[in-house]
Amino acid sequence: MAESAKKPAKSKARKNTKGFEETLWDTANQLRGSVESSEYKHVVLSLVFLKFISDKFETRRQQLIDDGQEAFVDMDVFYQNDNVFYLPEPARWNFVKDRTKQDDIALLVDTALSTIEKSNPALKGALPENYFSRMALETKTLASLIDAIDNIDTLANECDISEQDLVGRVYEYFLGKFAATEGKGGGEFYTPKCVVTLLAEMLEPYKGKIYDPCCGSGGMFVQSLKFIESHKGRSKDVAIYGQELTATTYKLAKMNLAIRGLSGNLGERPANTFFADQHPDLKADFIMANPPFNLKEWRNEAELTKDPRFSGFRTPPTGNANYAWILHMLSKLSEDGTAGFVLANGSMSSNTSGEGEIRQKLIEDDRVECMIALPGQLFYTTQIPVCLWFLSKNKDANPTMGYRERKGETLFIDAREMGSMISRVHKELTTDDIARIADTYHVWRSSPEEITRRREAGIIGLSEYQDEAGYCKSATLEEIAANDYVLTPGRYVGAAAIEDDGIPFEVKMTDLTQKLFSQLDEAQKLDTAIRKNMEVLGYGE
Repeated sequence: MAESAKKPAKSKARKNTKGFEETLWDTANQLRGSVESSEYKHVVLSLVFLKFISDKFETRRQQLIDDGQEAFVDMDVFYQNDNVFYLPEPARWNFVKDRTKQDDIALLVDTALSTIEKSNPALKGALPENYFSRMALETKTLASLIDAIDNIDTLANECDISEQDLVGRVYEYFLGKFAATEGKGGGEFYTPKCVVTLLAEMLEPYKGKIYDPCCGSGGMFVQSLKFIESHKGRSKDVAIYGQELTATTYKLAKMNLAIRGLSGNLGERPANTFFADQHPDLKADFIMANPPFNLKEWRNEAELTKDPRFSGFRTPPTGNANYAWILHMLSKLSEDGTAGFVLANGSMSSNTSGEGEIRQKLIEDDRVECMIALPGQLFYTTQIPVCLWFLSKNKDANPTMGYRERKGETLFIDAREMGSMISRVHKELTTDDIARIADTYHVWRSSPEEITRRREAGIIGLSEYQDEAGYCKSATLEEIAANDYVLTPGRYVGAAAIEDDGIPFEVKMTDLTQKLFSQLDEAQKLDTAIRKNMEVLGYGE
């Protein structure tokens, strides 16, 4: 990028900016008492989006001027070629910001968003329609909100914001802050970045069709594309498919893709994946998903009984939707495709509502490639323990992909002890944790030739796969059957070996016995003292 492209527009003075999260918290405070907490993120995201793309537009506009191309500043093609949205004047942040004292400021914001969508076909259906007018915010409140977001300098923070999941970052922040009120609804979970990164590192979606049947704000797609770019791949080599039920979240996903100049097929409308599948003929090479955990009352008994997605099984799942998601994703895989998704830990062992029978058939059909138990406290909005499932339709050797034959084998990884606390209640998988898990999976799955290639390229550090007590185990179908088809990694990896400290057992036992007797004597003395004190108070026997 030319140096001039990095400069802010001349009409805008550089501000002293506060931290991104601090500004977000300030904006949320502007809404207290005026808007339900569940709406905070949608109000703020729309304005952050407007500010973000306006700053990008102003930067590109200034670049054209600095390059002597001022005659082209109002020609949209000179913006679109750089993945920048062209904004007519009423759609620019400064136009709105300079009119915050007007009584019709809500209408001006709605007009700006509508104008942006009409001027840029890639944003069709992505932006809220008459949202701010319908919210009926007080002019003063909305003006304060705009002033707070004006402090976010997206140019100064570009490497920190635009290169990451901007929408997801805001989304996660608000879900975390208001989990106490919104989490009770049982639905929306933003997938932590470290979990999505792990899925991408294991699936390696370099080329082909990527699908997420419950895509939320599109975070899986963003992290997949970041993986591709970080490994010198090309985003043009993948096709994105997704579906989302909630209308506002569907718009966020379209917005999230659009600000990166990416096209994705999210279906014609927001819809229920089970009852209005937007991609009935799709066969995906990679599936990445974080379905709603333990979703109840998702169908009536008479529904879906003849649905081809559940053919081969006695009946569609009748309990929560966990196994319906599993079977749906399996039906969407291409013959050589792999699915990686997050589910609640109960999915690995439950036997209610026929789930044990379905899991047994999945195992006997040799569809389960890898199971990972994750540490707790990874999610902002739920404390439910979670795991990762990896399904494959084909475990044959594939020299083109570098896979060895894995028929009759399933890899189990117990990562519950991994991760580092980043706050009193929240944990993250570290870069080293992710690398270790992904390396274990790849050396287990790969042919010797592929392992050598990866080692020489510096992609992995392991030279071969080995079972490790307490961490990983490659189990056979017979071993899984012997464990009643339960897929909990802890059943297979066993306990980690305890390092010998060199102290003989007899010495340890003598020391522990003496300590125990001493504690028993002390307990007897304390019991006597307590009895005497109770007698003094008149409560003796």
